[in-house]
Amino acid sequence: MSRSVRIYAGLAILMALTMLFLVSVVHKAGGASRPAQRTASEGHRLAQAWCQTCHAVEPHMPGLFDQAPSFQAIADRHGTTALSLKVFWRTSHQTMPNLVITPEQADALAAYILSLRSN
Repeated sequence: MSRSVRIYAGLAILMALTMLFLVSVVHKAGGASRPAQRTASEGHRLAQAWCQTCHAVEPHMPGLFDQAPSFQAIADRHGTTALSLKVFWRTSHQTMPNLVITPEQADALAAYILSLRSN
């Protein structure tokens, strides 16, 4: 086998492996993601279990404590994004318990809060 044939064969194999890798990444990403509706409903369930002691987790509902903003107010703040919420939850705060949540739970809570956005 000539050197150029080996080079082309090697490139073909490398390209095929790269394509297989990309297909598997896209497939995993598509399979791992869930519809936003389902994720938001999971976040709503988590918010009711963990957060409603201090926050109003339902839209247009007053909270138990005035110093804890409602989820509606958080959602409507300029700059609230899924990323900003996740960063906030990973940061210690004196007036809030330190949350230890999985990335999936953080995604679900963020999806729920953002689903309340009224603007």
